Amino acid sequence: MRSETTIRQLILDVAGRDERIRAVLLNGSRANPAIDKDIFQDYDIVFVVTALDGFIADHSWVDIFGERVMMQLPDTMRYVGIEPNYTPISFGYLMQFKDGNRIDLTLFPVDKLKSDFVKDSLTVVWLDKDGMFGDVGLSDDIDYHIRRPEAEAFAETCNEFWWVSMNVVKGLQRHQPTYVKEMLERYLRPMFLQMVSWKIGVEHQFAVSFGKAGKLMQRYLPEALYKDILTTYVGYEPEENWQALLRLADLFKALAHDVGGALGFVINREDEENVMTYLRQQYATFGR
Repeated sequence: MRSETTIRQLILDVAGRDERIRAVLLNGSRANPAIDKDIFQDYDIVFVVTALDGFIADHSWVDIFGERVMMQLPDTMRYVGIEPNYTPISFGYLMQFKDGNRIDLTLFPVDKLKSDFVKDSLTVVWLDKDGMFGDVGLSDDIDYHIRRPEAEAFAETCNEFWWVSMNVVKGLQRHQPTYVKEMLERYLRPMFLQMVSWKIGVEHQFAVSFGKAGKLMQRYLPEALYKDILTTYVGYEPEENWQALLRLADLFKALAHDVGGALGFVINREDEENVMTYLRQQYATFGR
């Protein structure tokens, strides 16, 4: 695997030789001083360019970065990962290389900087031919810190968790494991993880990051709680999903009370108790 020094120099060599590339920015985890580096981190790179159309007319120019396993061009896709009526301003090349490195390269047109460029606190300026990024300070993850919720967001998260939990029950009653997993992981889990993140935020003054899919939560949670959360990630057997659901409900209730109490939010105890009673009754009838 090519080293970080080698990849960085390659990127800078490409940019230095091409007058259309006016700046090179590093974003993402490799720009984050708050996390430990490892060899699996992507290189999230932005080339600020003139003549964007000239780059994307022939994609072979990116071959210089190395031998690829595959490449994705998300801004050419129309059915996967694209919002309706989306009109791209920039252009992305997602490249996985055979040596294990990955570069996610975005070409951003220089004439759109003032109107459409969104600043990212995780930014390291690697090259700036025209002094456009002189105001960029030291990279930090403040843009990714857990946000203090509004009361309405808290209430809606609780409501959605308890409502969707009954959809999980419906799938278990019908012996539909794919439906169960869809409800549990796609709809219930995000509400649960949102509450976990707020719990961490409360305890750390909303000055830390949760990480994608909660990958950083182990840093901030008691070991016993973290292990309890891990036990809710299960396979397809009905009993283990019943147990995961009941455990998630218990954990969510405790977390919501901690967060709500700390932030002065009202908890709908009637919904909470009604649904928890319902879950236990349905498990007693249809579980085991």
